[in-house]
Amino acid sequence: MSINEIIDKIIDKNPHISREQLLERLKKEKTKIGGLISDETLMRMIATDLGLEIQKSDALKFLLSIKDLLPNLNDVTIVGRVVAVFPSKTFEKIKKGKVASLIVADKSGLLRVVLWDDKANVIDSDEIKIGEVARFSHGYTKENRRGKVELHIGDKGEIESNPKGVKAEDFPSIEDFATKINEITKAYRTKRINLVGTVEEVFSSLTFKRKDTSEGKVMRFILKDETAEIPVVVWNQKVDELEKFLRKGSQLQIVNAKVKTAQNGGLEVHVNIETYVGLAKPTEKFFKIADLKEGLKKLNVQGEVITEPILREVKTSDGEIVKLAVFELQDNTGRIWVSAWRKHADFAEKLKLGDEILLKNVYVKKGFSGQLEISTKNSTQMLYRK
Repeated sequence: MSINEIIDKIIDKNPHISREQLLERLKKEKTKIGGLISDETLMRMIATDLGLEIQKSDALKFLLSIKDLLPNLNDVTIVGRVVAVFPSKTFEKIKKGKVASLIVADKSGLLRVVLWDDKANVIDSDEIKIGEVARFSHGYTKENRRGKVELHIGDKGEIESNPKGVKAEDFPSIEDFATKINEITKAYRTKRINLVGTVEEVFSSLTFKRKDTSEGKVMRFILKDETAEIPVVVWNQKVDELEKFLRKGSQLQIVNAKVKTAQNGGLEVHVNIETYVGLAKPTEKFFKIADLKEGLKKLNVQGEVITEPILREVKTSDGEIVKLAVFELQDNTGRIWVSAWRKHADFAEKLKLGDEILLKNVYVKKGFSGQLEISTKNSTQMLYRK
């Protein structure tokens, strides 16, 4: 839907408002936010503010990036990869309720999503899992006490895990937002950061008395990545949580931790109730065709089939007759021939022009003409990209 179409819909519902008034308001909104949001998205927000109901099919077209979010927006839809999940809590004020939260990522940044009452059940029932892509629709934004924008999902909100029409590979993992340990300087003090690394050493937890005589708990461990290592300090109920799985050699991802100055003058990372710590799940890396080189092994590639597969039988050096299917694959960086052997030839034979596929655990070699080609092996997986 174009800006003019949105304006027409607004005027149709609000005939007392002129096109000039709407364009003037658009100009003011652009000045206010410094041009961070597209004109089309801004006009959609103005329409919502003026009571224009956008059909669900249209609303999905106005999908916002995380960086576009501002406080006090209504009917917001975002899609992101879930990188952290926090358990639900019950509370009782005027009436009993439940709240849970998670952190999602798109290419523009990270966002905390707060789920209220029945919507928090998706956490308890494990319907939303770390690593999956999810769509959050019809939410509203608020500014938290640290001045950050959050998305809240209440009664009118909708949550959909692995939504149709969304390509998971378009969304980053937490590694894409992780800070390398050797990059942490004093400039990071009091800032929230994300880390991925290996537990180098774990120290026993200790209890202590607070000023109000209540008891607290603290634990330390050393986290290491390929660049350096840093002490991590864990506080209170997070200690009990981490003691269940924290071991030397554990691969961890830490989301929303704080950097502080240690007693020795160095830097350390602090983990509290607002921090997520979990075992890091290995993510699949897909190579671009332009980056492929002879001799690369155990790699993943994805792309579009651009030639009809040619199927034939080939005699190997030991006299075995096997099937071979050859076709060309293309991504946004280049094109390359693929040789699919044996059982993979059966899969390749059914491919059609325009099919988008994933090739997992393949290798690169030079073909008969001296050009690079991708070749399958027994452990290769060939899949259609959803």
